[in-house]
Amino acid sequence: MGGNTNAEAMKQMGFDNLIQNFDWLGWVVFVTLVAMSFLSWYFIIANGIRNATVKARADKVINGFWGNGSTQDAIRELEAQPRSEPFSKIALDAASAVAHHQQATSAAGTTGRLAESLSRSEFIDRALRQAVARESLRLEGGMTLLATVGSAAPFVGLLGTVWGIYHALIRIAASGNASMNAVAGPVGEALIMTAFGLFAAIPALFAYNFFSRSNRVVYARFDEFAHDLHDFFATGSRVESQK
Repeated sequence: MGGNTNAEAMKQMGFDNLIQNFDWLGWVVFVTLVAMSFLSWYFIIANGIRNATVKARADKVINGFWGNGSTQDAIRELEAQPRSEPFSKIALDAASAVAHHQQATSAAGTTGRLAESLSRSEFIDRALRQAVARESLRLEGGMTLLATVGSAAPFVGLLGTVWGIYHALIRIAASGNASMNAVAGPVGEALIMTAFGLFAAIPALFAYNFFSRSNRVVYARFDEFAHDLHDFFATGSRVESQK
C-alpha cells in the first residue's frame, strides 16, 4: 500500500500542479525565466544569422574591393552592399575621410588648417578606428543579455525552488501529515523551478561562449582590413602582409 501511495504522489507532480500552487513570487519567478529564455533564444537565432551572413560576405567584399582596378568603381560596389554589412562600411568611412580631408585642405581660406592639426594619415586612422569600434559594437548586440541569463537564470530558478519548498513545508506542517505522499508532490513541484532555470541558462551560456569566439575572429579581420585600408588611402598602395 505504501508503494502505491508513493507512486500516486509522484504522478501528482507536474507542471499543472505547479501552476496551481503559484503565489505572486512564484509567478514573478516563472515569468522572469520564460522571458529570459525567450530573449536568449531570440538573440541566439539573430546573432547566428548575422554572424553567418557577415562571414559569408566578408571575403566577397574584401576581395572585390582589392580586385577592382578603379577606386571609384570599388566604392560604388561598397555602397551597393546591405546596410548591415560591416566591412563595406569601414571602407566607405575611410574613403569619406580621405575626401573630406582633401576638400578641407583645398578650400579657400582654410588651406593648411586641417593639415596642420591632423595629417592625412592621422585623419584616416581616426576614421577607421571609429568605424571599427562602431561595427564591433554592433556585433556585441545581445551578448550582455546572454551572459546575464547564463549566470543569473539558475539562481532565479533556485529562488523559485526555495520559495516553493518553504510553502510546501508550511502546508505539510499545517496538515500534520508528513508521509511521503504529502511531501513528494509539493517538494518535487518546487524543484521543477530549478530545472526551468537551467533550461534557460545552459543554451545562453553555450551561445555566449560560441559568439565570443566567433566575434573575436571577425574583430581580427576588421583590424587587418582597416590596416590595409589605412596604407592604401594614406600612401596610394596596399602593403601586402607576410603570411
